[in-house]
Amino acid sequence: MSRNPLAITLLLGCVAATTQAADRPNVLFIAIDDLNHWVGHLGRNRQAKTPNLDRLAASGVTFTSANCAAPACNPSRAALMSGLRPSSTGVYDNGQDWMPVISEEKTLTTQFLTAGYDVYGAGKIYHGSAHRPDEWTEYHKDARDPMKLHPTANGGGVGGIRFAPLANADQEMNDYKVASYAVKQLGAPHDKPFFLAVGLFRPHMPWCVPKKYFDMFPLESVELPPHQQDDLADVPAAGQRMAKPNGDHAAMLKSGRWKEAVQAYLASIAFCDVQVGRVLDALDASPEKDNTIVVLWSDHGWHLGEKEHWRKFSLWQEACRSVYIWRVPGLTHPGGVCRTAVDHMSIYPTLCSLTGIPKPEHVEGLDITPLLKAPDAPWQTPALTTFHKGNHSLQQGQHRYIRYADGGKELYDHSQDPYEWTNLAGDPSQAELIRRFEASVPKSEAEELPRGKDGEGKAPKNQRRKTAAAT
Repeated sequence: MSRNPLAITLLLGCVAATTQAADRPNVLFIAIDDLNHWVGHLGRNRQAKTPNLDRLAASGVTFTSANCAAPACNPSRAALMSGLRPSSTGVYDNGQDWMPVISEEKTLTTQFLTAGYDVYGAGKIYHGSAHRPDEWTEYHKDARDPMKLHPTANGGGVGGIRFAPLANADQEMNDYKVASYAVKQLGAPHDKPFFLAVGLFRPHMPWCVPKKYFDMFPLESVELPPHQQDDLADVPAAGQRMAKPNGDHAAMLKSGRWKEAVQAYLASIAFCDVQVGRVLDALDASPEKDNTIVVLWSDHGWHLGEKEHWRKFSLWQEACRSVYIWRVPGLTHPGGVCRTAVDHMSIYPTLCSLTGIPKPEHVEGLDITPLLKAPDAPWQTPALTTFHKGNHSLQQGQHRYIRYADGGKELYDHSQDPYEWTNLAGDPSQAELIRRFEASVPKSEAEELPRGKDGEGKAPKNQRRKTAAAT
């Protein structure tokens, strides 16, 4: 009988990878959409109710100055999953197709598959739940939320900012079903190590969740986020254009429903937190608990009127800062707090390092294992966020520096100005600090990819999401 040498080589390679992977830890990879820093353990908003996110943070290391790669779903996720920054791929915004510029062999999930892992996915990992089936062992079929408005709903929101309480039960919501898939996988026997990606959609708009979550935040007690009038007066023209103060913010002020929007966002976070808790409970009950790395991240932050802006799509703290938590058995210690500024490009190389998988040469992020071991360890590299070609936000220590493509600049000192109300970029005494930040701005930048249709800016009747095909 004739034999194909290539087939035999591939088969032996798979057997070797499976044998080698047998001793490797599992990975529980939790992605949350549009969750800003309004979580209990970060202390930014005292109204937030996130006991499950907080208990995960208390069991490992939380990064209090974590930054996204881009303040929009598509480029943030494409960068994190590929190891390539927006400035390398040209994927800077939503509506730009990442698949032609990020080949299958470069993605994070492909590395785990090649190393002998079973790779499971559910919910929103890439933008719009898009994915390539060959990069997963199995991908849970996504679904739309039924979204039955509760009788107390006051319409569907204000302009493009959509929110309303629902008459639905938790079990009807897609995020509940995504969490249920994760619970099932965590409770099942596995003969290979697994990588389980769980993508939760809320608190992405529309902020429509069962009414009981709205009831957790009585409207009369809701507080608006700290803000000041004319906050954009010292912001360069490029930043003002990003803020679009005459758009969502003007409409919200005119409506008088700012508090209702804040209530709805808090309710959506609380709903998300419950789903995180269900997944964590399943892991804690699993025999794999002590052999499973947990990394939880939100793809970017969100403005609710701060700096006269709503949504993400900016380079300020509210859009760039995200939730970022690691729990690594045998490495992290409970209650770890790392105040060093890092960005999400660290996820890919760090997971490779922790699981013994070779890091591909194309990966641009840095391995933060030293910070997981010792959260106060020295770190010299600023966190970097990019939104469209030439526009960058860098954070290091107490400072955030923003440089726009047209040369406009902003600099904020968070030790004195946590809400970024005073732009120090014009102060001559800050010139040396700005020079040091400039050294970390990307030296070459890919051209923007064509932008197709995207539902981010539209008022969704439902969730306006692609339905991912099951493998």
